[in-house]
Order: sequence, then structure tokens, then C-alpha cells
Amino acid sequence: MSTVRKTIPLTDQQDNWIKAQIQAGHYTNDSEYIRDLIRREQERSAQVETLRAALIEGENSGTPQPFDMQAFKARMLTSHG
Repeated sequence: MSTVRKTIPLTDQQDNWIKAQIQAGHYTNDSEYIRDLIRREQERSAQVETLRAALIEGENSGTPQPFDMQAFKARMLTSHG
């Protein structure tokens, strides 16, 4: 995989935060920390999209039906003991 160099200006507070993460042993250098942040944001975005798609599917699934909690519990007890 090829790499691209980026220059990212940070505040002193942000730089100190990254240095503290490295000193705590969570990361070996600045680049590793930034790449981890990007990976986590990519995962979070994928989860949000999955949730958004499920919500849209639910909205498009038809008219809401009343939910009977007691009947649901009874069914669960019967099928799962």
C-alpha cells in the first residue's frame, strides 16, 4: 500500500495530548496515533450507516403494530426456557 505524507497543524493542547498517549505506551509515534483515529472513525461511520439503513428499513416496513410485552415474554419463555 502506498503512503501519502500530510502536514497537519495542531494546537499545543492537541500535540501534548498525542505526546501523552505515546508516553503512556498506547502508541509508538504520532503517525500511529493519527492512523488509529482514522481507522476508528471509519468503523464508527460504517456503524452509523448500518444503523441508518436499519432505521430506514424499519420506517419502510409498514404500519406500526401494537406490542404486547406479556405475550412476548411468554413466547420467549416457551422457546428459550
